Amino acid sequence: MNSSSCTPHLPAWPHQAFTAPFTTTGRSALVPPPPWHYAGWLLNVSFQFDAGRAVPLVPPAAGRPLGSGCVHFADWQACTPNGNELLDPVLAQYRETIVVLEVERPDGSRAMYCPAIWVDQDISLVRGLLQGWPKKIGSTWLTRSLPLDHPAAAPLRAGSRLGASLAVKDRRVFEAQATLTGQPGRALGFLGTPTIGAVGWPDLRQPAQRPTLALVKPAIGERVGSGWHAATATLQLTPHPTEDIGLLDGLVAQEASAGWIGITVSGAVDA
Repeated sequence: MNSSSCTPHLPAWPHQAFTAPFTTTGRSALVPPPPWHYAGWLLNVSFQFDAGRAVPLVPPAAGRPLGSGCVHFADWQACTPNGNELLDPVLAQYRETIVVLEVERPDGSRAMYCPAIWVDQDISLVRGLLQGWPKKIGSTWLTRSLPLDHPAAAPLRAGSRLGASLAVKDRRVFEAQATLTGQPGRALGFLGTPTIGAVGWPDLRQPAQRPTLALVKPAIGERVGSGWHAATATLQLTPHPTEDIGLLDGLVAQEASAGWIGITVSGAVDA
């Protein structure tokens, strides 16, 4: 008999929390229920790599790695429908680095799969895990473009230079440099292709068993954008002692784009 089936459930309790901590007010819950609104500035760099290197990173049910992917450096602001987080920005703002890999699904369609993502805010981390984005803590920095004609503003015009980096546990993992071309750019990575992830959680009552995974994709709507700006880019990946993304060592940057986007996540669906 499964040991978990013998564990009694708590009596019905009218707590109001979507995630822990569970209280009757729900006020201290780390994450409220969706919808979640996001707006952000992103630098996106697509890349190619030896597809065989990604096999340990992608569940076969998700698809076959095709040897292409994208890294997104993002500076986000997020809120729930009441918008109260915008009045207390420590609850709303965060930066993250997202890696997605292109796969061919079992039915022959194309999608992106997210094997790794790093964020600097616990609220975003838990929201991501619920959506199948495998978030961990990391430090992302990226050049902001400001609407000023000034040397420090990195305006959106030909010749402006942008940089971005990710460090995890005090070690630099990704570095990117980009130069805007002045031409329209493309929606790269998860911005232009449906993206799936894996959701699973261990049960400490059965520590010898690995989690059963489910493939999901976020339900995204209310999408607005400023238009993407094309760039040329370089991208460097430095292997890390505890991050499997280093298996993609030898990746080559292809194209890049930068711009702003707003999206709303209302939940998730099976993938």
